[in-house]
Amino acid sequence: MTGMTGRITAVLGPTNTGKTHYAIERMLSYRTGVIGLPLRLLAREVYDRIVAARGPSVVALVTGEERIVPPRTQYWVCTVEAMPTGMGSDFLAVDEIQLCADPERGHVFTDRLLNARGTHETLFLGSDSMRSVIAQLVPKAQFMHRDRFSRLTYAGSKKISRMPARAAIVGFSVDDVYAIAELLRRQKGGAAVVMGALSPRTRNAQVEMYQNGDVDYLVATDAIGMGLNLDVTHVAFSSTVKFDGRRMRPLMPNELAQIAGRAGRYQTDGTFGVTGEAEPFDEEVIEAIEEHRFTPQKKLNWRNARLEFGTVDRLIGSLEMPPDDPSLVKAREADDLQALKTLSDLKSVRPRLRGSKDVRLLWDVCRIPDFRGISHGEHTSLLERIFEFLHEYGRVPDDWMAQQIKRIDRTEGNIDTLSKRLAYIRTWTYVAQRENWVDDESHWRGATRAVEDRLSDALHGALTQRFVDRRTSVLLRRLKQKEGLVADVNDKGEVTVEGEFVGRLEGFRFQQDKAATPDEAKTLAQAAMAALAPEFSLRADRFYNAPDTEMDFTEQGGLMWGEHAVGKLVPGDDALKPRAVAFVDDGVAQDVVEKVQRRLQHFIDRKIATLFEPLLNMSRDEALTGLARGFAFRLVENLGVIPREQIAQEVKELDQDARGALRKHGVRFGQYTIFMPLLLKPAPTRLRLLLWALNAKFDVFPDSPPPGLVTIPAVVDAPEGYYAMSGYRLSGQRAIRIDMLERLADLLRSQDSRGGFEANPDMLSITGMTLEQFADLMGGMGYKAEQGERTKVKAVDQVIPTDEGVAHEDIVPPVHEGDENADTPVFDKGLPDAIEPGAITEEAKAEEAADLSGVAVNLPDEGEAPSAEIAEPVASEDEAAQYAEGEVPEGEAADAALAGAEKEVFYTFTWGGNRGGNRNAGRGPRREGGDRPQGKKGGGKPQGKKGGKPRRDGGRDGGKGGNQPKTFSAKPPRKEKQIDPDNPFAAALMGLKDKK
Repeated sequence: MTGMTGRITAVLGPTNTGKTHYAIERMLSYRTGVIGLPLRLLAREVYDRIVAARGPSVVALVTGEERIVPPRTQYWVCTVEAMPTGMGSDFLAVDEIQLCADPERGHVFTDRLLNARGTHETLFLGSDSMRSVIAQLVPKAQFMHRDRFSRLTYAGSKKISRMPARAAIVGFSVDDVYAIAELLRRQKGGAAVVMGALSPRTRNAQVEMYQNGDVDYLVATDAIGMGLNLDVTHVAFSSTVKFDGRRMRPLMPNELAQIAGRAGRYQTDGTFGVTGEAEPFDEEVIEAIEEHRFTPQKKLNWRNARLEFGTVDRLIGSLEMPPDDPSLVKAREADDLQALKTLSDLKSVRPRLRGSKDVRLLWDVCRIPDFRGISHGEHTSLLERIFEFLHEYGRVPDDWMAQQIKRIDRTEGNIDTLSKRLAYIRTWTYVAQRENWVDDESHWRGATRAVEDRLSDALHGALTQRFVDRRTSVLLRRLKQKEGLVADVNDKGEVTVEGEFVGRLEGFRFQQDKAATPDEAKTLAQAAMAALAPEFSLRADRFYNAPDTEMDFTEQGGLMWGEHAVGKLVPGDDALKPRAVAFVDDGVAQDVVEKVQRRLQHFIDRKIATLFEPLLNMSRDEALTGLARGFAFRLVENLGVIPREQIAQEVKELDQDARGALRKHGVRFGQYTIFMPLLLKPAPTRLRLLLWALNAKFDVFPDSPPPGLVTIPAVVDAPEGYYAMSGYRLSGQRAIRIDMLERLADLLRSQDSRGGFEANPDMLSITGMTLEQFADLMGGMGYKAEQGERTKVKAVDQVIPTDEGVAHEDIVPPVHEGDENADTPVFDKGLPDAIEPGAITEEAKAEEAADLSGVAVNLPDEGEAPSAEIAEPVASEDEAAQYAEGEVPEGEAADAALAGAEKEVFYTFTWGGNRGGNRNAGRGPRREGGDRPQGKKGGGKPQGKKGGKPRRDGGRDGGKGGNQPKTFSAKPPRKEKQIDPDNPFAAALMGLKDKK
């Protein structure tokens, strides 16, 4: 144009002044032109605008990864780094010229400011802060100021939940952007995501979703500050610091203004502010942004553009040359220079640098950007391989190129995976764009572009799926438009609003879908609750008429209706009167709440009345008076189970009539425990544990033992009283059921506890234990368990007949058939854990005999010596057990030595005198250490003299220092009870007796 020859103009002003639009109009007024833009995204946007105005046949797009150059190109749209030089086009423009001060890319913009010119007109577009430095470096430049079309004002700090619609929230890292977008999805229905690393295709798809109203929020990096035109009314900063490639630093006011200026387009006013953890702006910063007044730029980053390629050292020297103008400052070492230094020192590269052509090629390779953002070492390794290919073959081999691209061409994976693949394909897109680097440039450019498009579409889909909840977005839009919502509930309890699933009805509580629970969607929840009102009433009626079999309680006090929790138990006036609290949503009709509450209370009251009927009947028996009534009260207070040592004095004070009256109600006065056997069944035990824990106000209730087990492992850190409430008593490493403990105590009463005795089969059968486990149990009861070893006499080969003709091989040991107090008789084979040795005295013997006969007796006062002597042990039942196991007692097998001298371990038990019993009775085992059964040393089993049985005079049969050995008969010991003729074991013993 006339009068515009060689004119240089700096068009300066804040954002939203139409500078880029002005430059495009000026370029199109010439026959040819070049415009350089700071971002690939912005270059694509300007390219599309010019193509719309002049057609694709005359417009070129050149970036690091794209190269669209028609044969009749007139207008070149480029990134600043990719601007062609020396073309002599009529018009040239550089946008965002203030990036001359950027520490990473500034030297490129400074070079364009100093050296790039159009033959007729040159425009530099940017901030007013560049005016003085441009005037100094480009004296011929003229200046044009443009005012902002709309006002920009500070709106303070806002929570994301209160963010206005059509807002952009800015973060300075990928993690920040994703976290904010996720929060907006939950609270606002979703957000579009815009980052500089996105491909133009992905970015355009995200922006389109925002522009057409699918979402009302945009989450972006500072990439939106570079001229992207978006319909944004408010910009909120989630942070005011960023990583500039070397360190974290606060943003300068002019940088904040560049981003905040995206708010308000053309004549629509905009606002800016902060959100999240970002500190509110100072008054000076606010005034600078609103008034567009910033500290002038005084120093621009510069790197020498006149490079010398004679040798690699000369090239490095020219790149590191300092500037000669005070307005310029040497740029920090860029990635390409670092790569050059690293590669030039490699033994595989240095010998190849034989001339300027080789040096120039190496420099071209070093300028491949590190799109992948990987380590410097990995990046230079890739560059080394590419340089070797180009130097040796003059091209990158097709098969190697294809292999690299094939590894990337996969669209499955999450956002991070797809983003990495997009970054990787940009490297090969860059390689394909370079002239003469590949054989078929057209093919590889198309191939890499196709992969990028596929990955871009997949990334857009992944971003949308993760950060946009379309159903919530639709529902919120309907609510915003004040439209009535239609809700529905199906037979599975699934709740839909406007045909969209929003949650489930579980019992009498509405559970919103976790993927669609925005904090501000209270109106949505209220609409759903209003629609559920009829369903709540129907459910309450159905629940009130449901049988008790459909309900249950959990061990933590929850009340269930089928699979849904409908309430919980809380402590009442006493342990047997807990209160039921219903789980019903707020806002539900009061009559529904009351109906559910009444039904739950009926259920738990009936459950207690059924399972604790004997206990309740005793508490209501007016015939119980005096001490008996007080004792009954103690039993009721302890839910039917009391360790005897806790009420020893009260037991002693009861007369015969009182005890008889209590026994009529099923109370058993055991040696260790006073209890009601009917309450030891699994169902009452489970309920008793719950009521006890509830009344004790535990935070976590202990679990009920598995039903039917005679012994259970000790529970670590069990609360005091747990074992009694469970119907067990701790002894050693296990706990034994209290009714089975009393049966064992009855057997122990007939043994010589002073001289020593061995466990007989009945004892082991009752407990279901091995001999070693039984020894631990006895240690917990206060007995000394002394281990010994003796020769095991094997059975002879021939059959020894009896009067009845019963052979040893036909003798079958008795089988314990369980217990009437166990719903499912199961014997636990582990160690039991604690019977109190509770003083096996005549008092206990008499008490037990009275309890079994149903007749009370007078017991001696505390401290009075029992009248009976401990009986002399008769023939051991171990000998009878030997018959049952196919063995012949000592003295019967003459050829025992020939049968082999196999050893067997046995234990001798003597009373340890520990009246206190297991110190941990009622509690679980310690985490470390703990009491050991008496008689054991050093953590092992006690070692007695081998081969002997205990003698009354303290000597042992078979021991070297004892008296004359004691001879035992092969006959089984005499029994006072009549032997059952149907028991094969008993029949065998009878046969042996008759033979003698």
